[in-house]
Amino acid sequence: MTAIINYGVGNLFSLTGSLRHLGIDTVVTADADEIRKADRIILPGVGAFADAKQKLLDTGLVPVLEEEVKNGKPLLGICLGMQMLFEKSYEYGEHEGLGFIKGAVCPLNEDIPSDLKVPHIGWNKLIIKDRSNPMLKYTNDGDYVYYVHSFYAKNCDDSLIAYSEYHVNIPGLVNSGNVFGAQFHPEKSGEVGLKMLKAFSEV
Repeated sequence: MTAIINYGVGNLFSLTGSLRHLGIDTVVTADADEIRKADRIILPGVGAFADAKQKLLDTGLVPVLEEEVKNGKPLLGICLGMQMLFEKSYEYGEHEGLGFIKGAVCPLNEDIPSDLKVPHIGWNKLIIKDRSNPMLKYTNDGDYVYYVHSFYAKNCDDSLIAYSEYHVNIPGLVNSGNVFGAQFHPEKSGEVGLKMLKAFSEV
């Protein structure tokens, strides 16, 4: 079973629909016992980092996530959920992340030309760095995925497995141990995204 963390921030309907379309047993929950019983965990997220982190803290689930990650359970963060996996975010101030992956989340508009739009919204080609990674089991170099974001991860080369170009290299997929992150939205990326969710279900 895959547990999707429900903490009031995230595209739960599309994500749940995608997983169930794949025949993956899925529960949307904020219950610690259900999360502990699950085979894997997904942390979704949209919106502002500080607000989402506080809502996650308010659920009391952060120690549960830390415990399950330490025990080796696969965890996938999506979009803002991925950003929260890092050590810090500099989104309108400095905020502590969960610290599961080394690196920091920084404003995109500081590193790209002013004629490029922020938020970065749309389909981008995925460039694979680590072909052997299990998340890329059904993914091909050059497959397109759908992004919606204004901040991106930096200083995370050790965990980078695939990226997209938007003047700078945008980390699209990261992995450290049993923790995975997707900056783009697999649930909005058509067949390519479905294949990634299928691959995660097999980790």
